[in-house]
Amino acid sequence: MNTKIRCLLLDDELPGLTYLKMLCEQIDELEVIKAFNSPEMLLNEWQSLDFDLLITDIEMPGINGLQVADAVKGKAIIFTTAYKNFAVDAFDRDAVDYVVKPVKPERLLQAIQKVSVLLAKPRTTPKQIQLNTDKGKALINVSRIFCVITSSIDSRDKMLFLNDASKITVKNISFEKLLEMLPPSEFCRINKKTLLAIKHVQYYSHDEITADIINSDGKNFIFSLSEIYRNDFVKRVKV
Repeated sequence: MNTKIRCLLLDDELPGLTYLKMLCEQIDELEVIKAFNSPEMLLNEWQSLDFDLLITDIEMPGINGLQVADAVKGKAIIFTTAYKNFAVDAFDRDAVDYVVKPVKPERLLQAIQKVSVLLAKPRTTPKQIQLNTDKGKALINVSRIFCVITSSIDSRDKMLFLNDASKITVKNISFEKLLEMLPPSEFCRINKKTLLAIKHVQYYSHDEITADIINSDGKNFIFSLSEIYRNDFVKRVKV
């Protein structure tokens, strides 16, 4: 790769974090953007940081590294841990690698090289996604999706609105899973209950988004823009 891999580090134990940071700074391919010793602090800041990779411990008090990985979608993950029994959970989250502590320089370099290969691969944009709906399995053209909103009847279900304002009930799916299926450059979470196709943003302010799709009362769809998703939304809109 011509550019460095920008990474965040997370370990609740300061000696381990300091050692990991030292190892990472010795790898030419890496640029350490920020090191955190608190998962809560990372989750408060990650959307405002420009990075490609998260290297995180797993066993931490409060929020563990697996939960952090669930929140930080679309980024490469390397887990570092003193315990081998988390490997299945780690790779269920599509981790690039799983490095057992104490971390050895050559083992960390091997993991970074895997990230380099992954990031060098061109990402294909899916034209269709398959979803389970209340009427059975459906193939949905990604280009037709306008927004996805949590169902008011059952929060496990989502209402998928198409460009013509028609809607489909998608059964038992999370926003995290939907974001894995959809092109990351084209869709963005804007609040706790809404995922929006960026191309349909007409106007936006500090806390509100007006879309270019008209709803049943003849007015444009308007959505709230929550603080936790604002930085990520603004970055995506400006690309």
